[in-house]
Amino acid sequence: MALILGSSAAGAWMLRRAWSRKAGKAPWRWAGLCMLLLAIILAVSMLGKGRGTFMALTLMGVAGLSVVASGYTMKPAKAGRAAREGLAPEPAERAPSAWRTTLRWSLAGPIGMVAAMSLGISYAVWAPGEAQTRLLIGGLIVPLAWGGAMAWTLADSRILRATAVLVGTAIAGFGAAMLRGFA
Repeated sequence: MALILGSSAAGAWMLRRAWSRKAGKAPWRWAGLCMLLLAIILAVSMLGKGRGTFMALTLMGVAGLSVVASGYTMKPAKAGRAAREGLAPEPAERAPSAWRTTLRWSLAGPIGMVAAMSLGISYAVWAPGEAQTRLLIGGLIVPLAWGGAMAWTLADSRILRATAVLVGTAIAGFGAAMLRGFA
């Protein structure tokens, strides 16, 4: 295992070196690919086709990640950068009020859940395929859509827009499901 991991790390290092050079990339690229092929051949010869290939590919990922992580550097923040220029801007500052908090909580919770359920049920009713498959995929849509509704309503600064979209989604989804019925 150490031999496979070592040859994988050497191959990943050579490929990284080829990537960082401006000229003369081909020899480093070929050497790196040959080292990775050697790691696969060693693993297959020692452990068999299925197990060896699995171990080689797994250890290649670990070795590649360690080579990339070894070059990680922490850069100091720029002094002149404002707080709003970050990668993900913060939601707009809101004045706290009881009705906004209650509406936001109900949008992220029960109303978002009802809208997500309407999407899942509508999918189960309208999608082609076997009934079991439609029900399974419809059931898997519900938590994903509910999580998206939660994230969106908590981050959106316009709460009435979120209310209109979620209520409209729930009405449209259940309405579409009622038009067809589960056959």
